[in-house]
Amino acid sequence: MNQLNTEINYDVIIVGGGPAGLSFACSLIDLNLNVLVVEKSTQESIANPKPDGRETALTHNSLKILQKLGVWDLINQTSVSPLKEAKVFDGDSDSLLNFAAKKSSFDALGYLVPNHLIRLALYKKASTSKNLTIINEISVESVSTSVSDAKVILSSGETVNSKLLVAADSRFSEIRRKMGISSTMKDFSKVMIITRVSHEKDHGQTALECFNYGHTLALLPLNGNISSVVLTVPADEADEMLNMNKEKFCELASKGFNGSLGSMEQIGERYSYPLVGVYAQKFRSTRFALIGDAAVGMHPVTAHGFNLGLRGQDILSSSIAKAIKSGIDIGSDGVLREFENKQIHLSRLMYFGTNGVVSLFTNDDVKAKQIRKLVLKFADRFPPVKSLITKHLTESKKSNLIPF
Repeated sequence: MNQLNTEINYDVIIVGGGPAGLSFACSLIDLNLNVLVVEKSTQESIANPKPDGRETALTHNSLKILQKLGVWDLINQTSVSPLKEAKVFDGDSDSLLNFAAKKSSFDALGYLVPNHLIRLALYKKASTSKNLTIINEISVESVSTSVSDAKVILSSGETVNSKLLVAADSRFSEIRRKMGISSTMKDFSKVMIITRVSHEKDHGQTALECFNYGHTLALLPLNGNISSVVLTVPADEADEMLNMNKEKFCELASKGFNGSLGSMEQIGERYSYPLVGVYAQKFRSTRFALIGDAAVGMHPVTAHGFNLGLRGQDILSSSIAKAIKSGIDIGSDGVLREFENKQIHLSRLMYFGTNGVVSLFTNDDVKAKQIRKLVLKFADRFPPVKSLITKHLTESKKSNLIPF
């Protein structure tokens, strides 16, 4: 744990040392600002994050941001898996939506990277900065902001002031609540179960998503004949799936993909995550901003949660950099309003559109089934629509459409 220096006048205090908080801290390294990151977990847990089963699907824009931060080269490249194609199926019908990188200007739709390796690389980069202090096993007891500064009282009893306070402390953000910002929260009453499997046949770097009635089954292709299987089930079925023996679980997964990959063998632990979506009422207040899941917590169906958070912190750091260049207070309302307007434009359609897609594709009502079949057939047979959705999957700035 780094030592807090109360004699330093911090410019920015970041609450939360997860991917959003650390990426934002990295974005500020070259701006000659004194930055404090407050993280309640141990130093060991963020310096050496353990595998958690999650694979992050990075878009091309996210890759560029990580390269700009000097983080990409710190990731073990042998663990990066290119995503060449994606197929979406509707239950046991013949309705299919197919996206392929070879039909676009990209060499891959995106890149799959283990979540813990991204966290590790971000910490490595952040911990090398002389102007960045990370304190661990400390929580925030209270916060207050005024036109002149932001004040944080820590669980250690110390008080720290800054020009700007930024919350990056998860979708259940305590700091968001302490600042009086409400949020729209959607509990999907479902649990995502993840594990790694090996399989007989080559996946061709193709992701599969099957909206089977009652549950969703996805496959994320990793290097070699290895994939991450993601099963989403109603919360009351989660324990059964978690406790199911490996052979039966793999048999279920293989059958879910119509045996296209042959027999499967579980080679990793099984992890589970409850699905709750969150959208903050606003992303700023006086000398205060929300980033990452504290601002928008996405349903994982589009795999865009981390990408959205990375874009959000990049927008905020860019606004801060522009303010410094112009001699403007980095915590002023104008700077934060610019960030909020851009992030709202970027996130609102994505969040609510994704929730609508999830509702449509997990609804077993007869009319809903008919509608989604028509949607898939139309999107797959109308090239301009497919092109726009592909651009969104790769996060081309030309498109704001929601992928199915």
